[in-house]
Amino acid sequence: MASTFIAYSYQINFESVLMIHDHEGMLNMFKALEASGLRRFLGCESVLYEKELGHFFDTALIQGEDITGVISGKFVSISPTLFAKAFDLPTVGITNFSEVPKDNVYDARSLFSQKGVQIDVHGKKKYMKHEFRLLNDILAKAITVKAGSFDSVTVKRFQMMTAIHYGLKVNWSKVLFNVLKDMVDRSQRKAKGFAAQIGVLLKGIPTITMGDGVPFPSAKILSMKTVHTYIVTNTTIDARAESEEPGMAKTAVEKKTPKAKKKTSSADEIPVDIFAEIAATKKRSATEADAPTLPRRGTRGRASPQFPKYNWTLCRCPQMLSQFKSLILPML
Repeated sequence: MASTFIAYSYQINFESVLMIHDHEGMLNMFKALEASGLRRFLGCESVLYEKELGHFFDTALIQGEDITGVISGKFVSISPTLFAKAFDLPTVGITNFSEVPKDNVYDARSLFSQKGVQIDVHGKKKYMKHEFRLLNDILAKAITVKAGSFDSVTVKRFQMMTAIHYGLKVNWSKVLFNVLKDMVDRSQRKAKGFAAQIGVLLKGIPTITMGDGVPFPSAKILSMKTVHTYIVTNTTIDARAESEEPGMAKTAVEKKTPKAKKKTSSADEIPVDIFAEIAATKKRSATEADAPTLPRRGTRGRASPQFPKYNWTLCRCPQMLSQFKSLILPML
């Protein structure tokens, strides 16, 4: 069960990542995250209380503005105020990221780009610098709690990244509490996240006695070491992609060239068409000549007899009648 709560999650050891001095981009990105007011939320105690988490998601309901549930037989209520206070979250600023100024988004398309060109706000993250690829993953796993592939960047996440980078004021208290409400809403298929944060909230309620917790896997906690591993891994992926792409393009051209660019003169094309037409004509003639003549309907397989033309008025003459019989009867 524990894997379902932390499969799509990240915790950040800010003391460690803020000591990165050999990658200015990464250092500035983590400083921007800290300045946005997310340090205590993303950097809280990384302990997983599996039993209590199971109870919370099994019994949690939305009642008004609060989230209520039963933990180990005790009634609990989490209000927006308690949530904001526990993580010292900002309570003023934008809550709809479509309000991020378009000028900032336009500039970010070049600033976030690995090659300095304009990138799509809903494109592949591989076109972004390493620090913004990681920021995209942090927002997807620890803020919006998206499950599945993280290869693409959504418009909302790009706007969110822009707001963090440019230091715009965001009401993270309301944004994150709404995400938590979506998690407990059974009418929505939302991944169950905020594992460490829910543990911190439950521990802060005096009536709840928490059981034994287990620490998060080290791979789920961003530190100087894991960030350096992330950089090396993505550098290798970039180098491999650059070496493979030209070869793939060349192979594609070679396969298509013989058919697409084959040249034939008009003198060669005309005789071929004439011979083909003559051959087809002869074939049709031979077929028509060899085709059997079908009998007429009602003749029982025999061709209808062809009678000579006579003046039937003369058949009254006995001699003519005799001559008629001698000619016609043998044919019947």
